[in-house]
Amino acid sequence: MLPTIMANSTANTTPPRRKPRAKSASVPASVLAERRAVMQAMEAVVTVLKSMLGPNVEVVLHDLTQPESSIVAITNGHVSGRVVGQSVLSGPKNDKAFLAAEVELTSAGIASHSVMGDYPTFAPNGQPLRSATALFRDSTGEPYAALCFNADMTVIKLAHSWLEKMLNTSVEQAPTAAEPADMDALMNEIISDAVNKFGKPPAMMNKEEKTHAVDVMLQRGLFIVKGSVESAARSLGVTRYTIYNYLEECRRRNGTQVEAPTKKQQRKKA
Repeated sequence: MLPTIMANSTANTTPPRRKPRAKSASVPASVLAERRAVMQAMEAVVTVLKSMLGPNVEVVLHDLTQPESSIVAITNGHVSGRVVGQSVLSGPKNDKAFLAAEVELTSAGIASHSVMGDYPTFAPNGQPLRSATALFRDSTGEPYAALCFNADMTVIKLAHSWLEKMLNTSVEQAPTAAEPADMDALMNEIISDAVNKFGKPPAMMNKEEKTHAVDVMLQRGLFIVKGSVESAARSLGVTRYTIYNYLEECRRRNGTQVEAPTKKQQRKKA
């Protein structure tokens, strides 16, 4: 969730660069099999990492093809308060990986994986975290999985806990899967938080204020979800084409600008 997007981050990508992926509603069986094999392997990796990293580092595996219930494996979910079955939007606040993922979902010719390392985020209760994310793409170039790490930086006895965990070989039972979160409610929460920062109704907001509100939504990962452009447009009282213009301006300011979609592409995405 590109190397230039975040300060103090590193990105590892594997050449060569791929051809732009085809825009198709169906996914070839071979690609689905490829995705399943990688996801199964990474679920085992999540379990192994728990035994090595201790109780203060959360490891989360996301299935990006199912954003409303993307978490398929998680260890130490108490760090962010999440369990299996929750949405990609339920993660730490200020997660810059969301911005990277949104850009890559609209970009072509990307290598097979990207790594965004060591950037600050915040847990829902406000405690500071340090995070890192690996984004994986299939052989067609489509992002489909993300492996995320969130370390609790407020625990004073981190070193002591680490040593205790290294000596403890027991494996705790995985938390019970949760019902998928209400995506509409999560989207509305993100949109409301972005708009309410200005303390005025959208009808009284100027262009700069609306652009800033869209930037807040962008950085919280809203535009990864289908239908989010129209929801943002309704909330701000503008057209979806205006939202695309705001997004282009936000990406230009953030240094992540990609080629603007045509109106035909915009209609498909919306």
